[in-house]
Order: sequence, then structure tokens, then C-alpha cells
Amino acid sequence: MTPLLHIDDLVVDYASGGRTVRALDGAALTVQRGETVGIVGESGSGKSTLGSAIGGLLPGAASVTGGAVRVDGDDVNTLRPKQLRALRRGRLGYIFQEPIGSLDPTMRVGRQVELALRGRGTRADVTAHLARVQLADPDRVARSYPHQLSGGMAQRVAIAMAMAGEPEILIADEPTAALDSQIREEVLGVIFSLAAEAGTTILWLSHDLPAVAKRCSRVVVMYGGRVVESGAASAVLDSPRHPYTAALVRAVPGAAADGARLSSIPGQPPVLTGSAQGCAFAPRCPDALGPCSADRPPLVSVAERDVLCHLAEATVGAGR
Repeated sequence: MTPLLHIDDLVVDYASGGRTVRALDGAALTVQRGETVGIVGESGSGKSTLGSAIGGLLPGAASVTGGAVRVDGDDVNTLRPKQLRALRRGRLGYIFQEPIGSLDPTMRVGRQVELALRGRGTRADVTAHLARVQLADPDRVARSYPHQLSGGMAQRVAIAMAMAGEPEILIADEPTAALDSQIREEVLGVIFSLAAEAGTTILWLSHDLPAVAKRCSRVVVMYGGRVVESGAASAVLDSPRHPYTAALVRAVPGAAADGARLSSIPGQPPVLTGSAQGCAFAPRCPDALGPCSADRPPLVSVAERDVLCHLAEATVGAGR
């Protein structure tokens, strides 16, 4: 069966200040219909570039120099502009990190939701979609401009617009990062409940490991522009096999005992200017061996997950 999303050895470079910065260095990912996938990793790991590449939304400074992105078998990078617009409109939905910035400041909210309904929605349809995202006064919100809304209300509007066409894939890029903790949980509940009703596959790009563990069936860990570990959320986060995943788990604030120092990952994520010679995490890895810096690690299937590591078959463990 053709997977809903298949990313194969994707390479994306950015032109920056007269040099090339590599954001994706052979990223690979397969997602089946109906999955809820959390994509985690530090800033600079390639999460947002991966999410943008799915819909052909990379900025002008970016170029795809290798690999492919296929949505239900269609290669996104070879689609003509009209076909790409149809893909975005009919099969993909995006929720971005900054809610106000994702809305048109010159247009009333109701009109924006109507356009998301492809111009065929009535006033009642617009109100119904705003009510679905638990806005207390959808009629007033429909008459408002984005600047008249709070951050939480604006993000709910963005969710209503993204889900208006019942997309096959919803890419949510840190959709609650700008919200306080109580509103964050409510907004996440709205996203996942609407997606479940519509049978929409979710790709949630996040730094929040506990929330991902709670809501996602699968976790994908990115580092240095590659997927370094993926598998069932419980397996990956309870018993990581990649040293970077283990380091992320140890760094979660809730994982530290009362009065104990928080564990941090020493060093900084890499800024690649080309293909990494070995494992990009090797300079920060406490378990690194000689081959780790010299040879790109193979993909190994072990303990019901895929791991990109020379040490994949060793016991890494989150408490180590």
C-alpha cells in the first residue's frame, strides 16, 4: 500500500550570506494514513524545513538539491504551480507557530474562513467552523479583525481554517508555543479531536516531549537535518536507542528530581555547509567512537524502531 507521505533522502540547502547552509541532510520519513506523529528536536534540527517541504512552501533562499517528497505517490517537487496549489488546498493543512502572523490583518476573520471553505461557505457555515474550535462567541469573532483577537483566539481561528477542508495531512509547527500553559492544552485538545473526527494524519513539530508522548502514537527525532530515531512514542521516549534521543529525554524539566540540577546537552547543534562526514551528533555524544566522526551511520531497525546510529544495538537508556 502506498504510504500517505514518503520523504526519501531529502536534501535542502539555504543560500545565506554568500555561503550555503544545509538544513536537511538526507532526511527520510514514511507516514501512514491516520497516524499522529510528533517530530522533535532542538531548534536547527530541520523540523520546520521538513514541514515546509511537504507543501512546497520553502522560502526563495532554499533549494531542494536531492531526494523526494511524495504525498500519496505524487512527487511534490515536480508538481506544476497549479497542481501544487491544488495539493495545498485539497490535501494539506498548516498551523503555524505565530497565530496572528498567519492571518491576513486587512480582512475580517469570517471572510478568511469563507475563503478557506473555497468561497462556498455560507455565514452559517463560517460560524459553525468557528464554533467547532470552541470559540465562545463565533459571530463576534467572524466580524473581528485579527488584531482584535487574543493569541489563543487567533490560533483557534487558524485551526478552523486549516481544518475547513478536512485535509489528509495536518502539519502543525509549534502551534502552541506563543500561548500560556492552560490555553496550550485546550488548543492541543481542539487540534487532535478535530483531526480524529476527520481521519486526518497529524505531523506535530514540537519541543514538548511530555505532550508529544501523551498525544502522539509515533515519535520522530531529528538532528543535523536527519531523522535519527523513530518509532512508537512509548518505546522511543521510555527506552531511547540513539544517544541524542536519550539526551533530549534527560533534559526534560519534569524528569529531574526535586532539588536536582536540570540535565543539559553540552555543545551546540551543528551548522552544516554540506553533507556531514560522519554522525552530526558525534562532537556532543558521550558514547562516540572513532567511526562515528568518520562514517555516516547506517539505518538500523532494532527494538521496534529505526535508529541512525553506529551504536544502535547497544543499550543507551534514558537514565544513563
